[in-house]
Parts: sequence; C-alpha cells; structure tokens
Amino acid sequence: MGETVAFGSVQTRLGDVLAAVTEEGVVATHFRDDPRVRARIAARLGLAAADDPARTAPARAELAAYFHGDLREFGVPVDWRLTSPLQRQVLGTLFTTVPYGKVVTYGELAARSGTGVPARGIGAIMGGNPVPIIVPCHRVVAGNGLGGFSGGDGVESKRWLLTLEGHLPPTLDWDI
Repeated sequence: MGETVAFGSVQTRLGDVLAAVTEEGVVATHFRDDPRVRARIAARLGLAAADDPARTAPARAELAAYFHGDLREFGVPVDWRLTSPLQRQVLGTLFTTVPYGKVVTYGELAARSGTGVPARGIGAIMGGNPVPIIVPCHRVVAGNGLGGFSGGDGVESKRWLLTLEGHLPPTLDWDI
C-alpha cells in the first residue's frame, strides 16, 4: 500500500480542527475540516488518504484536551516534511522555546532562530506554518500588538487561543 495520510477532526469553539497524520506524525492541521482541504493536503504530500482513526486518535485527543484547557504541551510527533529547512529551523525554534501562555515577537523569534531572517520574513513563515496550534504560530506577536494570523477567522482566532492560554484576559463574552 505504501505510505498514506490519515485525517481526523475535533469539534472546537473555533470550528472542526483537522489533523493530517502520516506514519511519522502530524504533518498538517487546519481550522476547517473540509473534503477540499483534505484533498489539497494529500496532493501536496503526494500520498493517498487512508481511513485510520487509530492513527489520528492521539492527535485528536491532544487537540480536544488543548481546546478544553486541559493540555499545555503537545506530545504527538510532528512530521516536518511540508516545511523547507529554513521554515523548519524557525518553526522548530518556536515549537521548542515558546511554551503555553507565553508569546514572542516576530523580531525576537528571528533572533532566537539564528537564521538571519528579518521580522517580516518570520511573519511569512508563520503564515505558511502547516501545523498551526500544535506548532504555536499564534504565540508570535508584533512588537505593538497581536500582529496578523492566517488561521481560522484570522486575528480573532489568535486572540481566542491566547485567551485560552491565559496570555490575554478574557472579555465579557469569552466562553471556552
């Protein structure tokens, strides 16, 4: 049969969050579970989709626990194959050095990653992160505010995730 990718999703306050899992680990997440998104991820990987709920179960369980406020650190393996070496270095630095509830500015992450990429380039790398939430690009902020966010409903999704993690105070209408 060869290598495949399995898909599973979790209902959250931000929509049905999709996880794409290869034999190596979580290769992609997306804020919407949609057949077109699944097809695009499979095509980008060059892999056939497999119906394998057991393979996606750990990622689904961790995502559900995270969105319920019960998980602070993801333990599922990440498959970095959809990233370039440069993206891998920047996203890997983010993944290993910015814990739950903390943030880093684009400029700080640029310096910390040692890549020589300017802050604006870091923003582009965050926008191309294939594994948002697990690789927490929502924790990268501008020096003067939240900055942008291309996942889910944009900056409002970023605000919600940072509120969940306790970095931002809840608003009167906030609900987990």
